[in-house]
Amino acid sequence: MCKYRLIEYRIEDLARAGGVAVDTIRFYQGKHLIEPPRREGRVAWYSDAHLQRLNRIKELHQRGFALHVIRRFLDGELAASDEALVEAVTTAPRGPALTLEELAQRSGVAISIMRRLAASGLLLTTGPRGEEERYPASDLEVLEAGLKLVQAGIPVADLMDLGVRHARAVEQTALEAVELFDRHVRKPLQSSAQVSEKTKAELLVSFEELLAASATLVRHHFAGALLRAARERIERPR
Repeated sequence: MCKYRLIEYRIEDLARAGGVAVDTIRFYQGKHLIEPPRREGRVAWYSDAHLQRLNRIKELHQRGFALHVIRRFLDGELAASDEALVEAVTTAPRGPALTLEELAQRSGVAISIMRRLAASGLLLTTGPRGEEERYPASDLEVLEAGLKLVQAGIPVADLMDLGVRHARAVEQTALEAVELFDRHVRKPLQSSAQVSEKTKAELLVSFEELLAASATLVRHHFAGALLRAARERIERPR
């Protein structure tokens, strides 16, 4: 009877096979992304399962996923069919990204006000969590719109207060919209025994359609509500 010997690696060999540094493996272990090795006295032995997991971490990391998202993939909380969707949602958008100081300089808004806007969550940020916050150039359009309102006579503090209250309401609506997508689109698509590349594409297309449709609904409703409020103010009896 032929017996097969289990392939095991010392940490240096695992690093060489995985194309990473030894310190990287220790870092992943510290983050609980890699299981502890088998120990034989003072020697640590790693298996092919460790190498496969290391390669999977590398693959996801190279695609721009943050470590907390990688852990969810490894733990099975996110399916392989979620990769394209997660990549579109979590990785930094394309285009120039600016520091807060650069954004202030290009917009003409005082840095003190920019810091208040950022702290209030009224500016979009880009990049994985834990890194230096940068801001997409599209924030310049928002700042330009805000400046027009300030120049029209609306106090900055009142405008920011209105923006924060609006943002909170919109964020709650967004959470509910994502929950509906997860329950009625993502989970049914993934319920089949075999998840194909077509499923991955369908998930991404469906989410992009949800994003566009939701944005249209929000813009349409807010514009209509604003006009109604203005009309009621005009028609209000003295």
